[in-house]
Amino acid sequence: MRTKILIMMLISLMTLASCKEEVKKKENPFFTEYTTPFGVPPFDQIDTTDYMPAFIEGMKQHNAELDAIINNTDAPTFDNTILAYDKSGKLLEKVSLVFYNLQSANTNDQMQDIARKLSPMMSKHYDDISMNPKLFERIKAVYDQRNEAGLDAQQIRVTEKYYNDFIRRGAGLAAEDQDKMRAINEQLSALTLQFGENLLAETNKNFKLVIDNEADLAGLPQAVIDAAAETAKAENLEGKWVFTLAKPSLIPFLQYANNRDLREKIYRGYFMRGNNGNANDNKNIVADIVKLRVEKANLLGYEDYAAYVVAENMAQKPENVDKFLNDLFVPALEVSKKELAEMQAIADKEGDGIKLASWDWWYYAEKLRKEKYDLDEAALKPYFSLDNVRNGMFAVANKLYGITFTKLDNLPVYEKDVETYEVKEADGSHLGILYLDYYPRAGKSGGAWCTGFRSAGWENGKKVDPVVSIVCNFTPPTATTPALLNWDETTTLFHEFGHGLHGLFTEGKYTRTAGNVPQDYVEMPSQIMENWAGEPEVLRMYAKHYETGEVIPEELISKIENSRLFNQGFETVEYLAASILDMDYHEMKEAIEVDPIAFEKAAMDKIGLIEEIIPRYRSTYFAHIFDGGYAAGYYVYIWAAVLDADAFEYFKASGDIFNKELAASFRKNCLAESGDDEGMIQYVKFRGQEPSVEALLKRRGLN
Repeated sequence: MRTKILIMMLISLMTLASCKEEVKKKENPFFTEYTTPFGVPPFDQIDTTDYMPAFIEGMKQHNAELDAIINNTDAPTFDNTILAYDKSGKLLEKVSLVFYNLQSANTNDQMQDIARKLSPMMSKHYDDISMNPKLFERIKAVYDQRNEAGLDAQQIRVTEKYYNDFIRRGAGLAAEDQDKMRAINEQLSALTLQFGENLLAETNKNFKLVIDNEADLAGLPQAVIDAAAETAKAENLEGKWVFTLAKPSLIPFLQYANNRDLREKIYRGYFMRGNNGNANDNKNIVADIVKLRVEKANLLGYEDYAAYVVAENMAQKPENVDKFLNDLFVPALEVSKKELAEMQAIADKEGDGIKLASWDWWYYAEKLRKEKYDLDEAALKPYFSLDNVRNGMFAVANKLYGITFTKLDNLPVYEKDVETYEVKEADGSHLGILYLDYYPRAGKSGGAWCTGFRSAGWENGKKVDPVVSIVCNFTPPTATTPALLNWDETTTLFHEFGHGLHGLFTEGKYTRTAGNVPQDYVEMPSQIMENWAGEPEVLRMYAKHYETGEVIPEELISKIENSRLFNQGFETVEYLAASILDMDYHEMKEAIEVDPIAFEKAAMDKIGLIEEIIPRYRSTYFAHIFDGGYAAGYYVYIWAAVLDADAFEYFKASGDIFNKELAASFRKNCLAESGDDEGMIQYVKFRGQEPSVEALLKRRGLN
C-alpha cells in the first residue's frame, strides 16, 4: 500500500512538473505571427498575463526602431526617417489594439489593474518619443526640404502631419516646459482612466431597480417585463424584476412605466452617476482634468484647450463651433418647448395633476407619438429583430458597393455571443473581417462604438486587410423572443456599420494618413448610413415580423415617415446642450478650480435650457469628453450631420438611393481615400460643392 502511495505521489510530481514545463513553454501569442484564419487575434490563447510582457517588449522594440532612425549617419530622407517612423511600433500596436479594445468591451479586475500600471508607462513612452530632440531634428529636416526633395503629394502630406504632431505634443518647447508637459500628460492619463472606471462601476454595479410588486410593472410591454425577470434570475432574485441603467433596460422603463415615482428613481440613478459622494464620484476628477487641459494648451501657445483641438478640425476655430451650435440651438429650443406644451396638455387631459419633469419626458412623448401619429414603438419592434436589421444593413452595403458578408464559425472570439463575418468584394476577393458584439455585460462600457483589431494598410509591399469590430449594448433576447430592437437601436447599428465600412474600405500607404480624418468628419461615414435605415424601399427589404416573416405593412411605413420629426426638438436640444457644455469647459482661459455642478448649471442657464431637459451627458458621466477622445469635439456629430444630410440628399436627388456611380465616388473619395487630403476637399471631390445646412434643417424640422 505504501509503495502504491509512493508511486502515485511520484506520478503526481511528474505530472506537476510536466504541467509547469507546459506553462513555461507557452509562448506569448503576441510574440509570433497569428496562425488563426485571416490572422485575427487568437482570443482563445490570450491570457491576461500575456499583456504586460507584450507591452514591455513592444515598447522596447519601438525604442530600438527609433534609435535606428536617430543613429542613422545618412542624411535624413523620407524613406530613412518619415517612412521608418511611420512603420515603427508594430508589436506595441498589435497588443494595444487587443488590450484597449477588450478593456472597453470585456474588462475585468485584472485588466483594470494592468491598465492602471500601464497608464504612466505608456504616457512616458510616447512623451519620450514626441520630445526626443534628435528624432525631431531629423523629422524637421525632411519637413524643411519636403517641397524640394522630389516627394509626391502623399509623402509631403504625411511629412507635414508628423511634423505638426511633434509640435503639438511639445517637441518645440524648452526643456523645462517639456518636463511640465510630461507631468500633465501622466496626470491626465491616470485621471481619464479613473473617470472611466468610476463610470463603469456607477452604471453596471452601483444601481439597480428591484421590483417585487407586480403592480409596479403596469404599463410595461410584456417583452420588457420578461427581460427584467431574466435579469433578476441572473442576479439570484428569481420572482422579482430588475431594471438597470443599461439603455435597453432604462429607456423602456422611462417610456412605459406608469409608476412615476419609480421613473424618477431610475432616472435619478442615471443622471446622478459619478455625483453621489462615494468612492466613484467624478466631480474632483472633472475639475482636475479641465484645469490640466488649460495648462497644457497654454504651454503649447493656445489660449484654451478648445483652440488647441479645433485647430486640427474642419471648423478651425472655436468661435466657428460656438456660432454653429447656437444657430441650431435657438430654433431647436423653440421646437422642444412646443413638444413640452403638447405633452403637458396630454397630462392635464388625463387628470394626472402634475407639472412635467425630466423623468416624464419619455413617458409622455410615447403618449404623444400614439396620439399624434398613431404609432406605438412596441408595435414596431416585432419587425426589427436583430437578425433582420443586421441582414438589412448588409443588403444595403451589397446594393451600394457589391460587397458580401459570410458568417464564420471558425474564428476565435473574446465572448461566446460575438459574431464574425468575412467581407468580400463583388469579385469574391477578400476585403476584411467584421466582429459584431451586441449585448450588455458587466465588463462592458455603455453605448456603442466601432473599433478594430487590425487597421488597413501596407506592410512589406503587401496590402494588410482590416479586422473591424462593432460593439453595442442592445436589448438581448429572452427565453421566448429573439433580440427585438427599438428604432434608436436599429439606427445605431446602421450608424456603427457606417464606421465599419470606413474601416473596411480605407486605403493608403501610410499609417499616419490612411483613413485619418478631422474629428468633425469622423461621424459623416457613420451617420449617412442611418439615412438608408428608414427609407421605405429599404424597410421593405429587412423589416419583417420575427414570427410570421410578414413584411412591415405599408401603413406602419407611412407612420414611420410621418413621425420622422417626432421629438426632434428634444433630441437636438439635449445633444446641443451637452455640446455647448463641452465647449464651455474647454474654452476656459485660466487653470482654475471649478465646481462641475455649479459650472454646468451656469452653462445651461446661460443658454436658457428648460428644466424639463437635461444635457444628454452631464459632467460626471460625460465619457466622450473625459474618457473618450472627444474633448472640445462632442459637437462633431452635428457638424458631420450637415455633411451626411447633404450627401444623402445628393443620392435622393439622383432618383436612386442605390446609385452605383455615386456610391463608387463616395467610397473612393469619402471612405477609401478620406485621409489623402483635408476633409472638405475630399467631400467636394464627391459632391462637387461644399455642403448646405438646409438638408439638415429640413430633416430635423428646424427650418
